[in-house]
Amino acid sequence: MDEQAYDRRLNIATAGNQQGFTDSLHHNRYEPTPYELLERLFDNYSLSPGCRLVDVGCGKGRLNFYAHHVFGTETAGIEMNPDFYAEALENKRQYVKKHKNAEQKVTFYNCLAQDYPITERDTVFYFFNPFSVQVFIAFINEIIRSAEKNPRMIEVILFFASQDYSDFLETRTVFELAKEIQLPGFHKDPRERFLIYRLPEMD
Repeated sequence: MDEQAYDRRLNIATAGNQQGFTDSLHHNRYEPTPYELLERLFDNYSLSPGCRLVDVGCGKGRLNFYAHHVFGTETAGIEMNPDFYAEALENKRQYVKKHKNAEQKVTFYNCLAQDYPITERDTVFYFFNPFSVQVFIAFINEIIRSAEKNPRMIEVILFFASQDYSDFLETRTVFELAKEIQLPGFHKDPRERFLIYRLPEMD
């Protein structure tokens, strides 16, 4: 099923990449994770009913709607670009027409990642290389502080991640690599994979 066909199935419009470059040195342009790869991810990794998935740099909301469609899980999307945020809200309006229970389960925030108020319900965080490692480090440190305040198991999913992301998690935090899902292009580009890191529940 192609990208547009899957969008139609979910009653949303998320296909297409951002043209040109962003006006920030710390943030990368919008590019949704292909549906084919999301299928590969969730064939090998399940979201529990009680978790809340946060897509950091959600763009138009594809992952949020897909995860809710497959698992019925609660999701949140963080998007700093006001135009993409508006498109995510419009997608939600269209998605809810076919998925009535999604009204309270899919939420979007128009803010910088470092301004997002992490809650004790947030347990899974998804990153498709949205920004520089400096911003990533700051956000991960906020996740760890949240886990110290409200102990719970937290998982971080990286897709097409820079080595700097992995190096930081593996050498500067207590996150542990729990799963690696290699994708068809992995042997040409080792970034073609999902890496799932787990923060054990703190006492």
